Amino acid sequence: MTGFNPIIFSSSTRVTPGSPRLATCFVAGAGWLASVASAAPTPTPSPSSHREAPGISGTPKVDATDFYMFNSYEAGREGFVTIIANYQPFQTPYGGPNFFQMDPEALYQINIDNDGDAKPDITFTFRFTNSLSDLRIPVGGLSQSVPLYNIGGVGPAPTDTGALNIKESFTVGVTQKVGRSRKTDHSANVSAGGRSFIKPADAVGAKSLGDYETYARNHIHTFSIPRTNLTGRVFVGQRKDSFVANLGEIFDLVNLDPVGAPNGKSDSLADSNVTSIVIEVPVAFLRGAADNIVGGWTTASLPQSRSLRNFPTFLAPSFEGGAFVQVSRLGMPLVNELVVGIRDKNRFNASIPRNDPQFLSYVTNPTLPELLKIIFGVTPPTLPRNDLVSVYLTGVEGLNKPANVSPGEMLRLNTNTAATGLKAKGTQNRLGVLGGDLAGFPNGRRPGDDVVDISLRAVMGALYPDAGQVNGNAPSGSLPLTDGAFIDDQAFDAVFPYLRAPITSSPNTVPAPG
Repeated sequence: MTGFNPIIFSSSTRVTPGSPRLATCFVAGAGWLASVASAAPTPTPSPSSHREAPGISGTPKVDATDFYMFNSYEAGREGFVTIIANYQPFQTPYGGPNFFQMDPEALYQINIDNDGDAKPDITFTFRFTNSLSDLRIPVGGLSQSVPLYNIGGVGPAPTDTGALNIKESFTVGVTQKVGRSRKTDHSANVSAGGRSFIKPADAVGAKSLGDYETYARNHIHTFSIPRTNLTGRVFVGQRKDSFVANLGEIFDLVNLDPVGAPNGKSDSLADSNVTSIVIEVPVAFLRGAADNIVGGWTTASLPQSRSLRNFPTFLAPSFEGGAFVQVSRLGMPLVNELVVGIRDKNRFNASIPRNDPQFLSYVTNPTLPELLKIIFGVTPPTLPRNDLVSVYLTGVEGLNKPANVSPGEMLRLNTNTAATGLKAKGTQNRLGVLGGDLAGFPNGRRPGDDVVDISLRAVMGALYPDAGQVNGNAPSGSLPLTDGAFIDDQAFDAVFPYLRAPITSSPNTVPAPG
């Protein structure tokens, strides 16, 4: 990137994966940044993560809430990477009668950069089809359409859908480099044949769906990876929201004691579900030719124009047309919520990593430490925040920084880092690299990584080698900051798709009629 010189370390400050120094302080060095310039091309203007931008708040079906990418730790799945993109925040379990379909007009995409140039080299594209069975029952001699999602038991097999009124399916397109161009091919459903994959119904309740997790796991499909002889696994369906945070207290000017016992609700999302797109792909496919570090982010795009119909139908409530416009984007957690200013949140959602130097000042001169200083009197770290540049824009030297990196915000994973948690749950450290666990955030992100606590500590300088020293660059950097909402790998499954079953709409277990 012209004019942008990423972090420069002296030879004495370089560290290697597994070193105690890296595990305790992330990175070290005094000659952090040689020069920084924020000039960059501006993307076409257009309006993620739990309604983090004004524009995306009005289109929740394409609002990305969380993005995960980690070396698979299910036993026997070494050599695979699991990627999770969650959408549609704040799903109440009792959100019937329509529940939470995906948008059939949208493109949901997972992007992979495997050569460090902040451009996608591989893209997985998900397109959804929603169909109405228009189930009817006789009423006084008339055949009347029913208003409900289902009128009887559904499952456990994916094809047991006779009583289901709204059915969802999806396709998986894989875009990759072929010569000098990028080609897109559709994946085949190795499990059932064809190109279509069935999405399970949302968790209505035990009377409708019986043992929901058995039913949902029957929708884990094997898919082909075009132009290779490789296969992966895919699951798309409703899951318990995997993000844990005291959202109310955080956004009420951090209305809790950040270094003491929590005095608010332990998890604002404890009663919420999301819709998860989960894939597991061989490492050999994701890696580039010269690097074992991959970057990833998820996006959602909508047609440029949308006009309401005077006479809407189930399949066509509006007119859609024009080119696709990116409206949602998510890589590293909490960036758009807590780093980017409100005036630029929509622009960030529409941008691509290659153009992220336009947002550089939000990283080098972040506002959150100053706000914490005003609220709690803590001392923010010395500016500019080049430690955060390494975490968000380039990757950390010796951990997950590509050899030839162009700055861009994304989640970066060193695929050579051994996964933690292969043998038993409870072996992962919820603070990831800050806790000495090099397989955790920010080296990718696992569901059990407590990214809120990690991020709170990072913005106050926990990554500085002199964190906590009175006369150091980050005198408050050793504070054990927390939002009081605890999370670790005990809250998740040890097998694909890792996220827990959604909270059911009805807890009762009366069998379905008929």
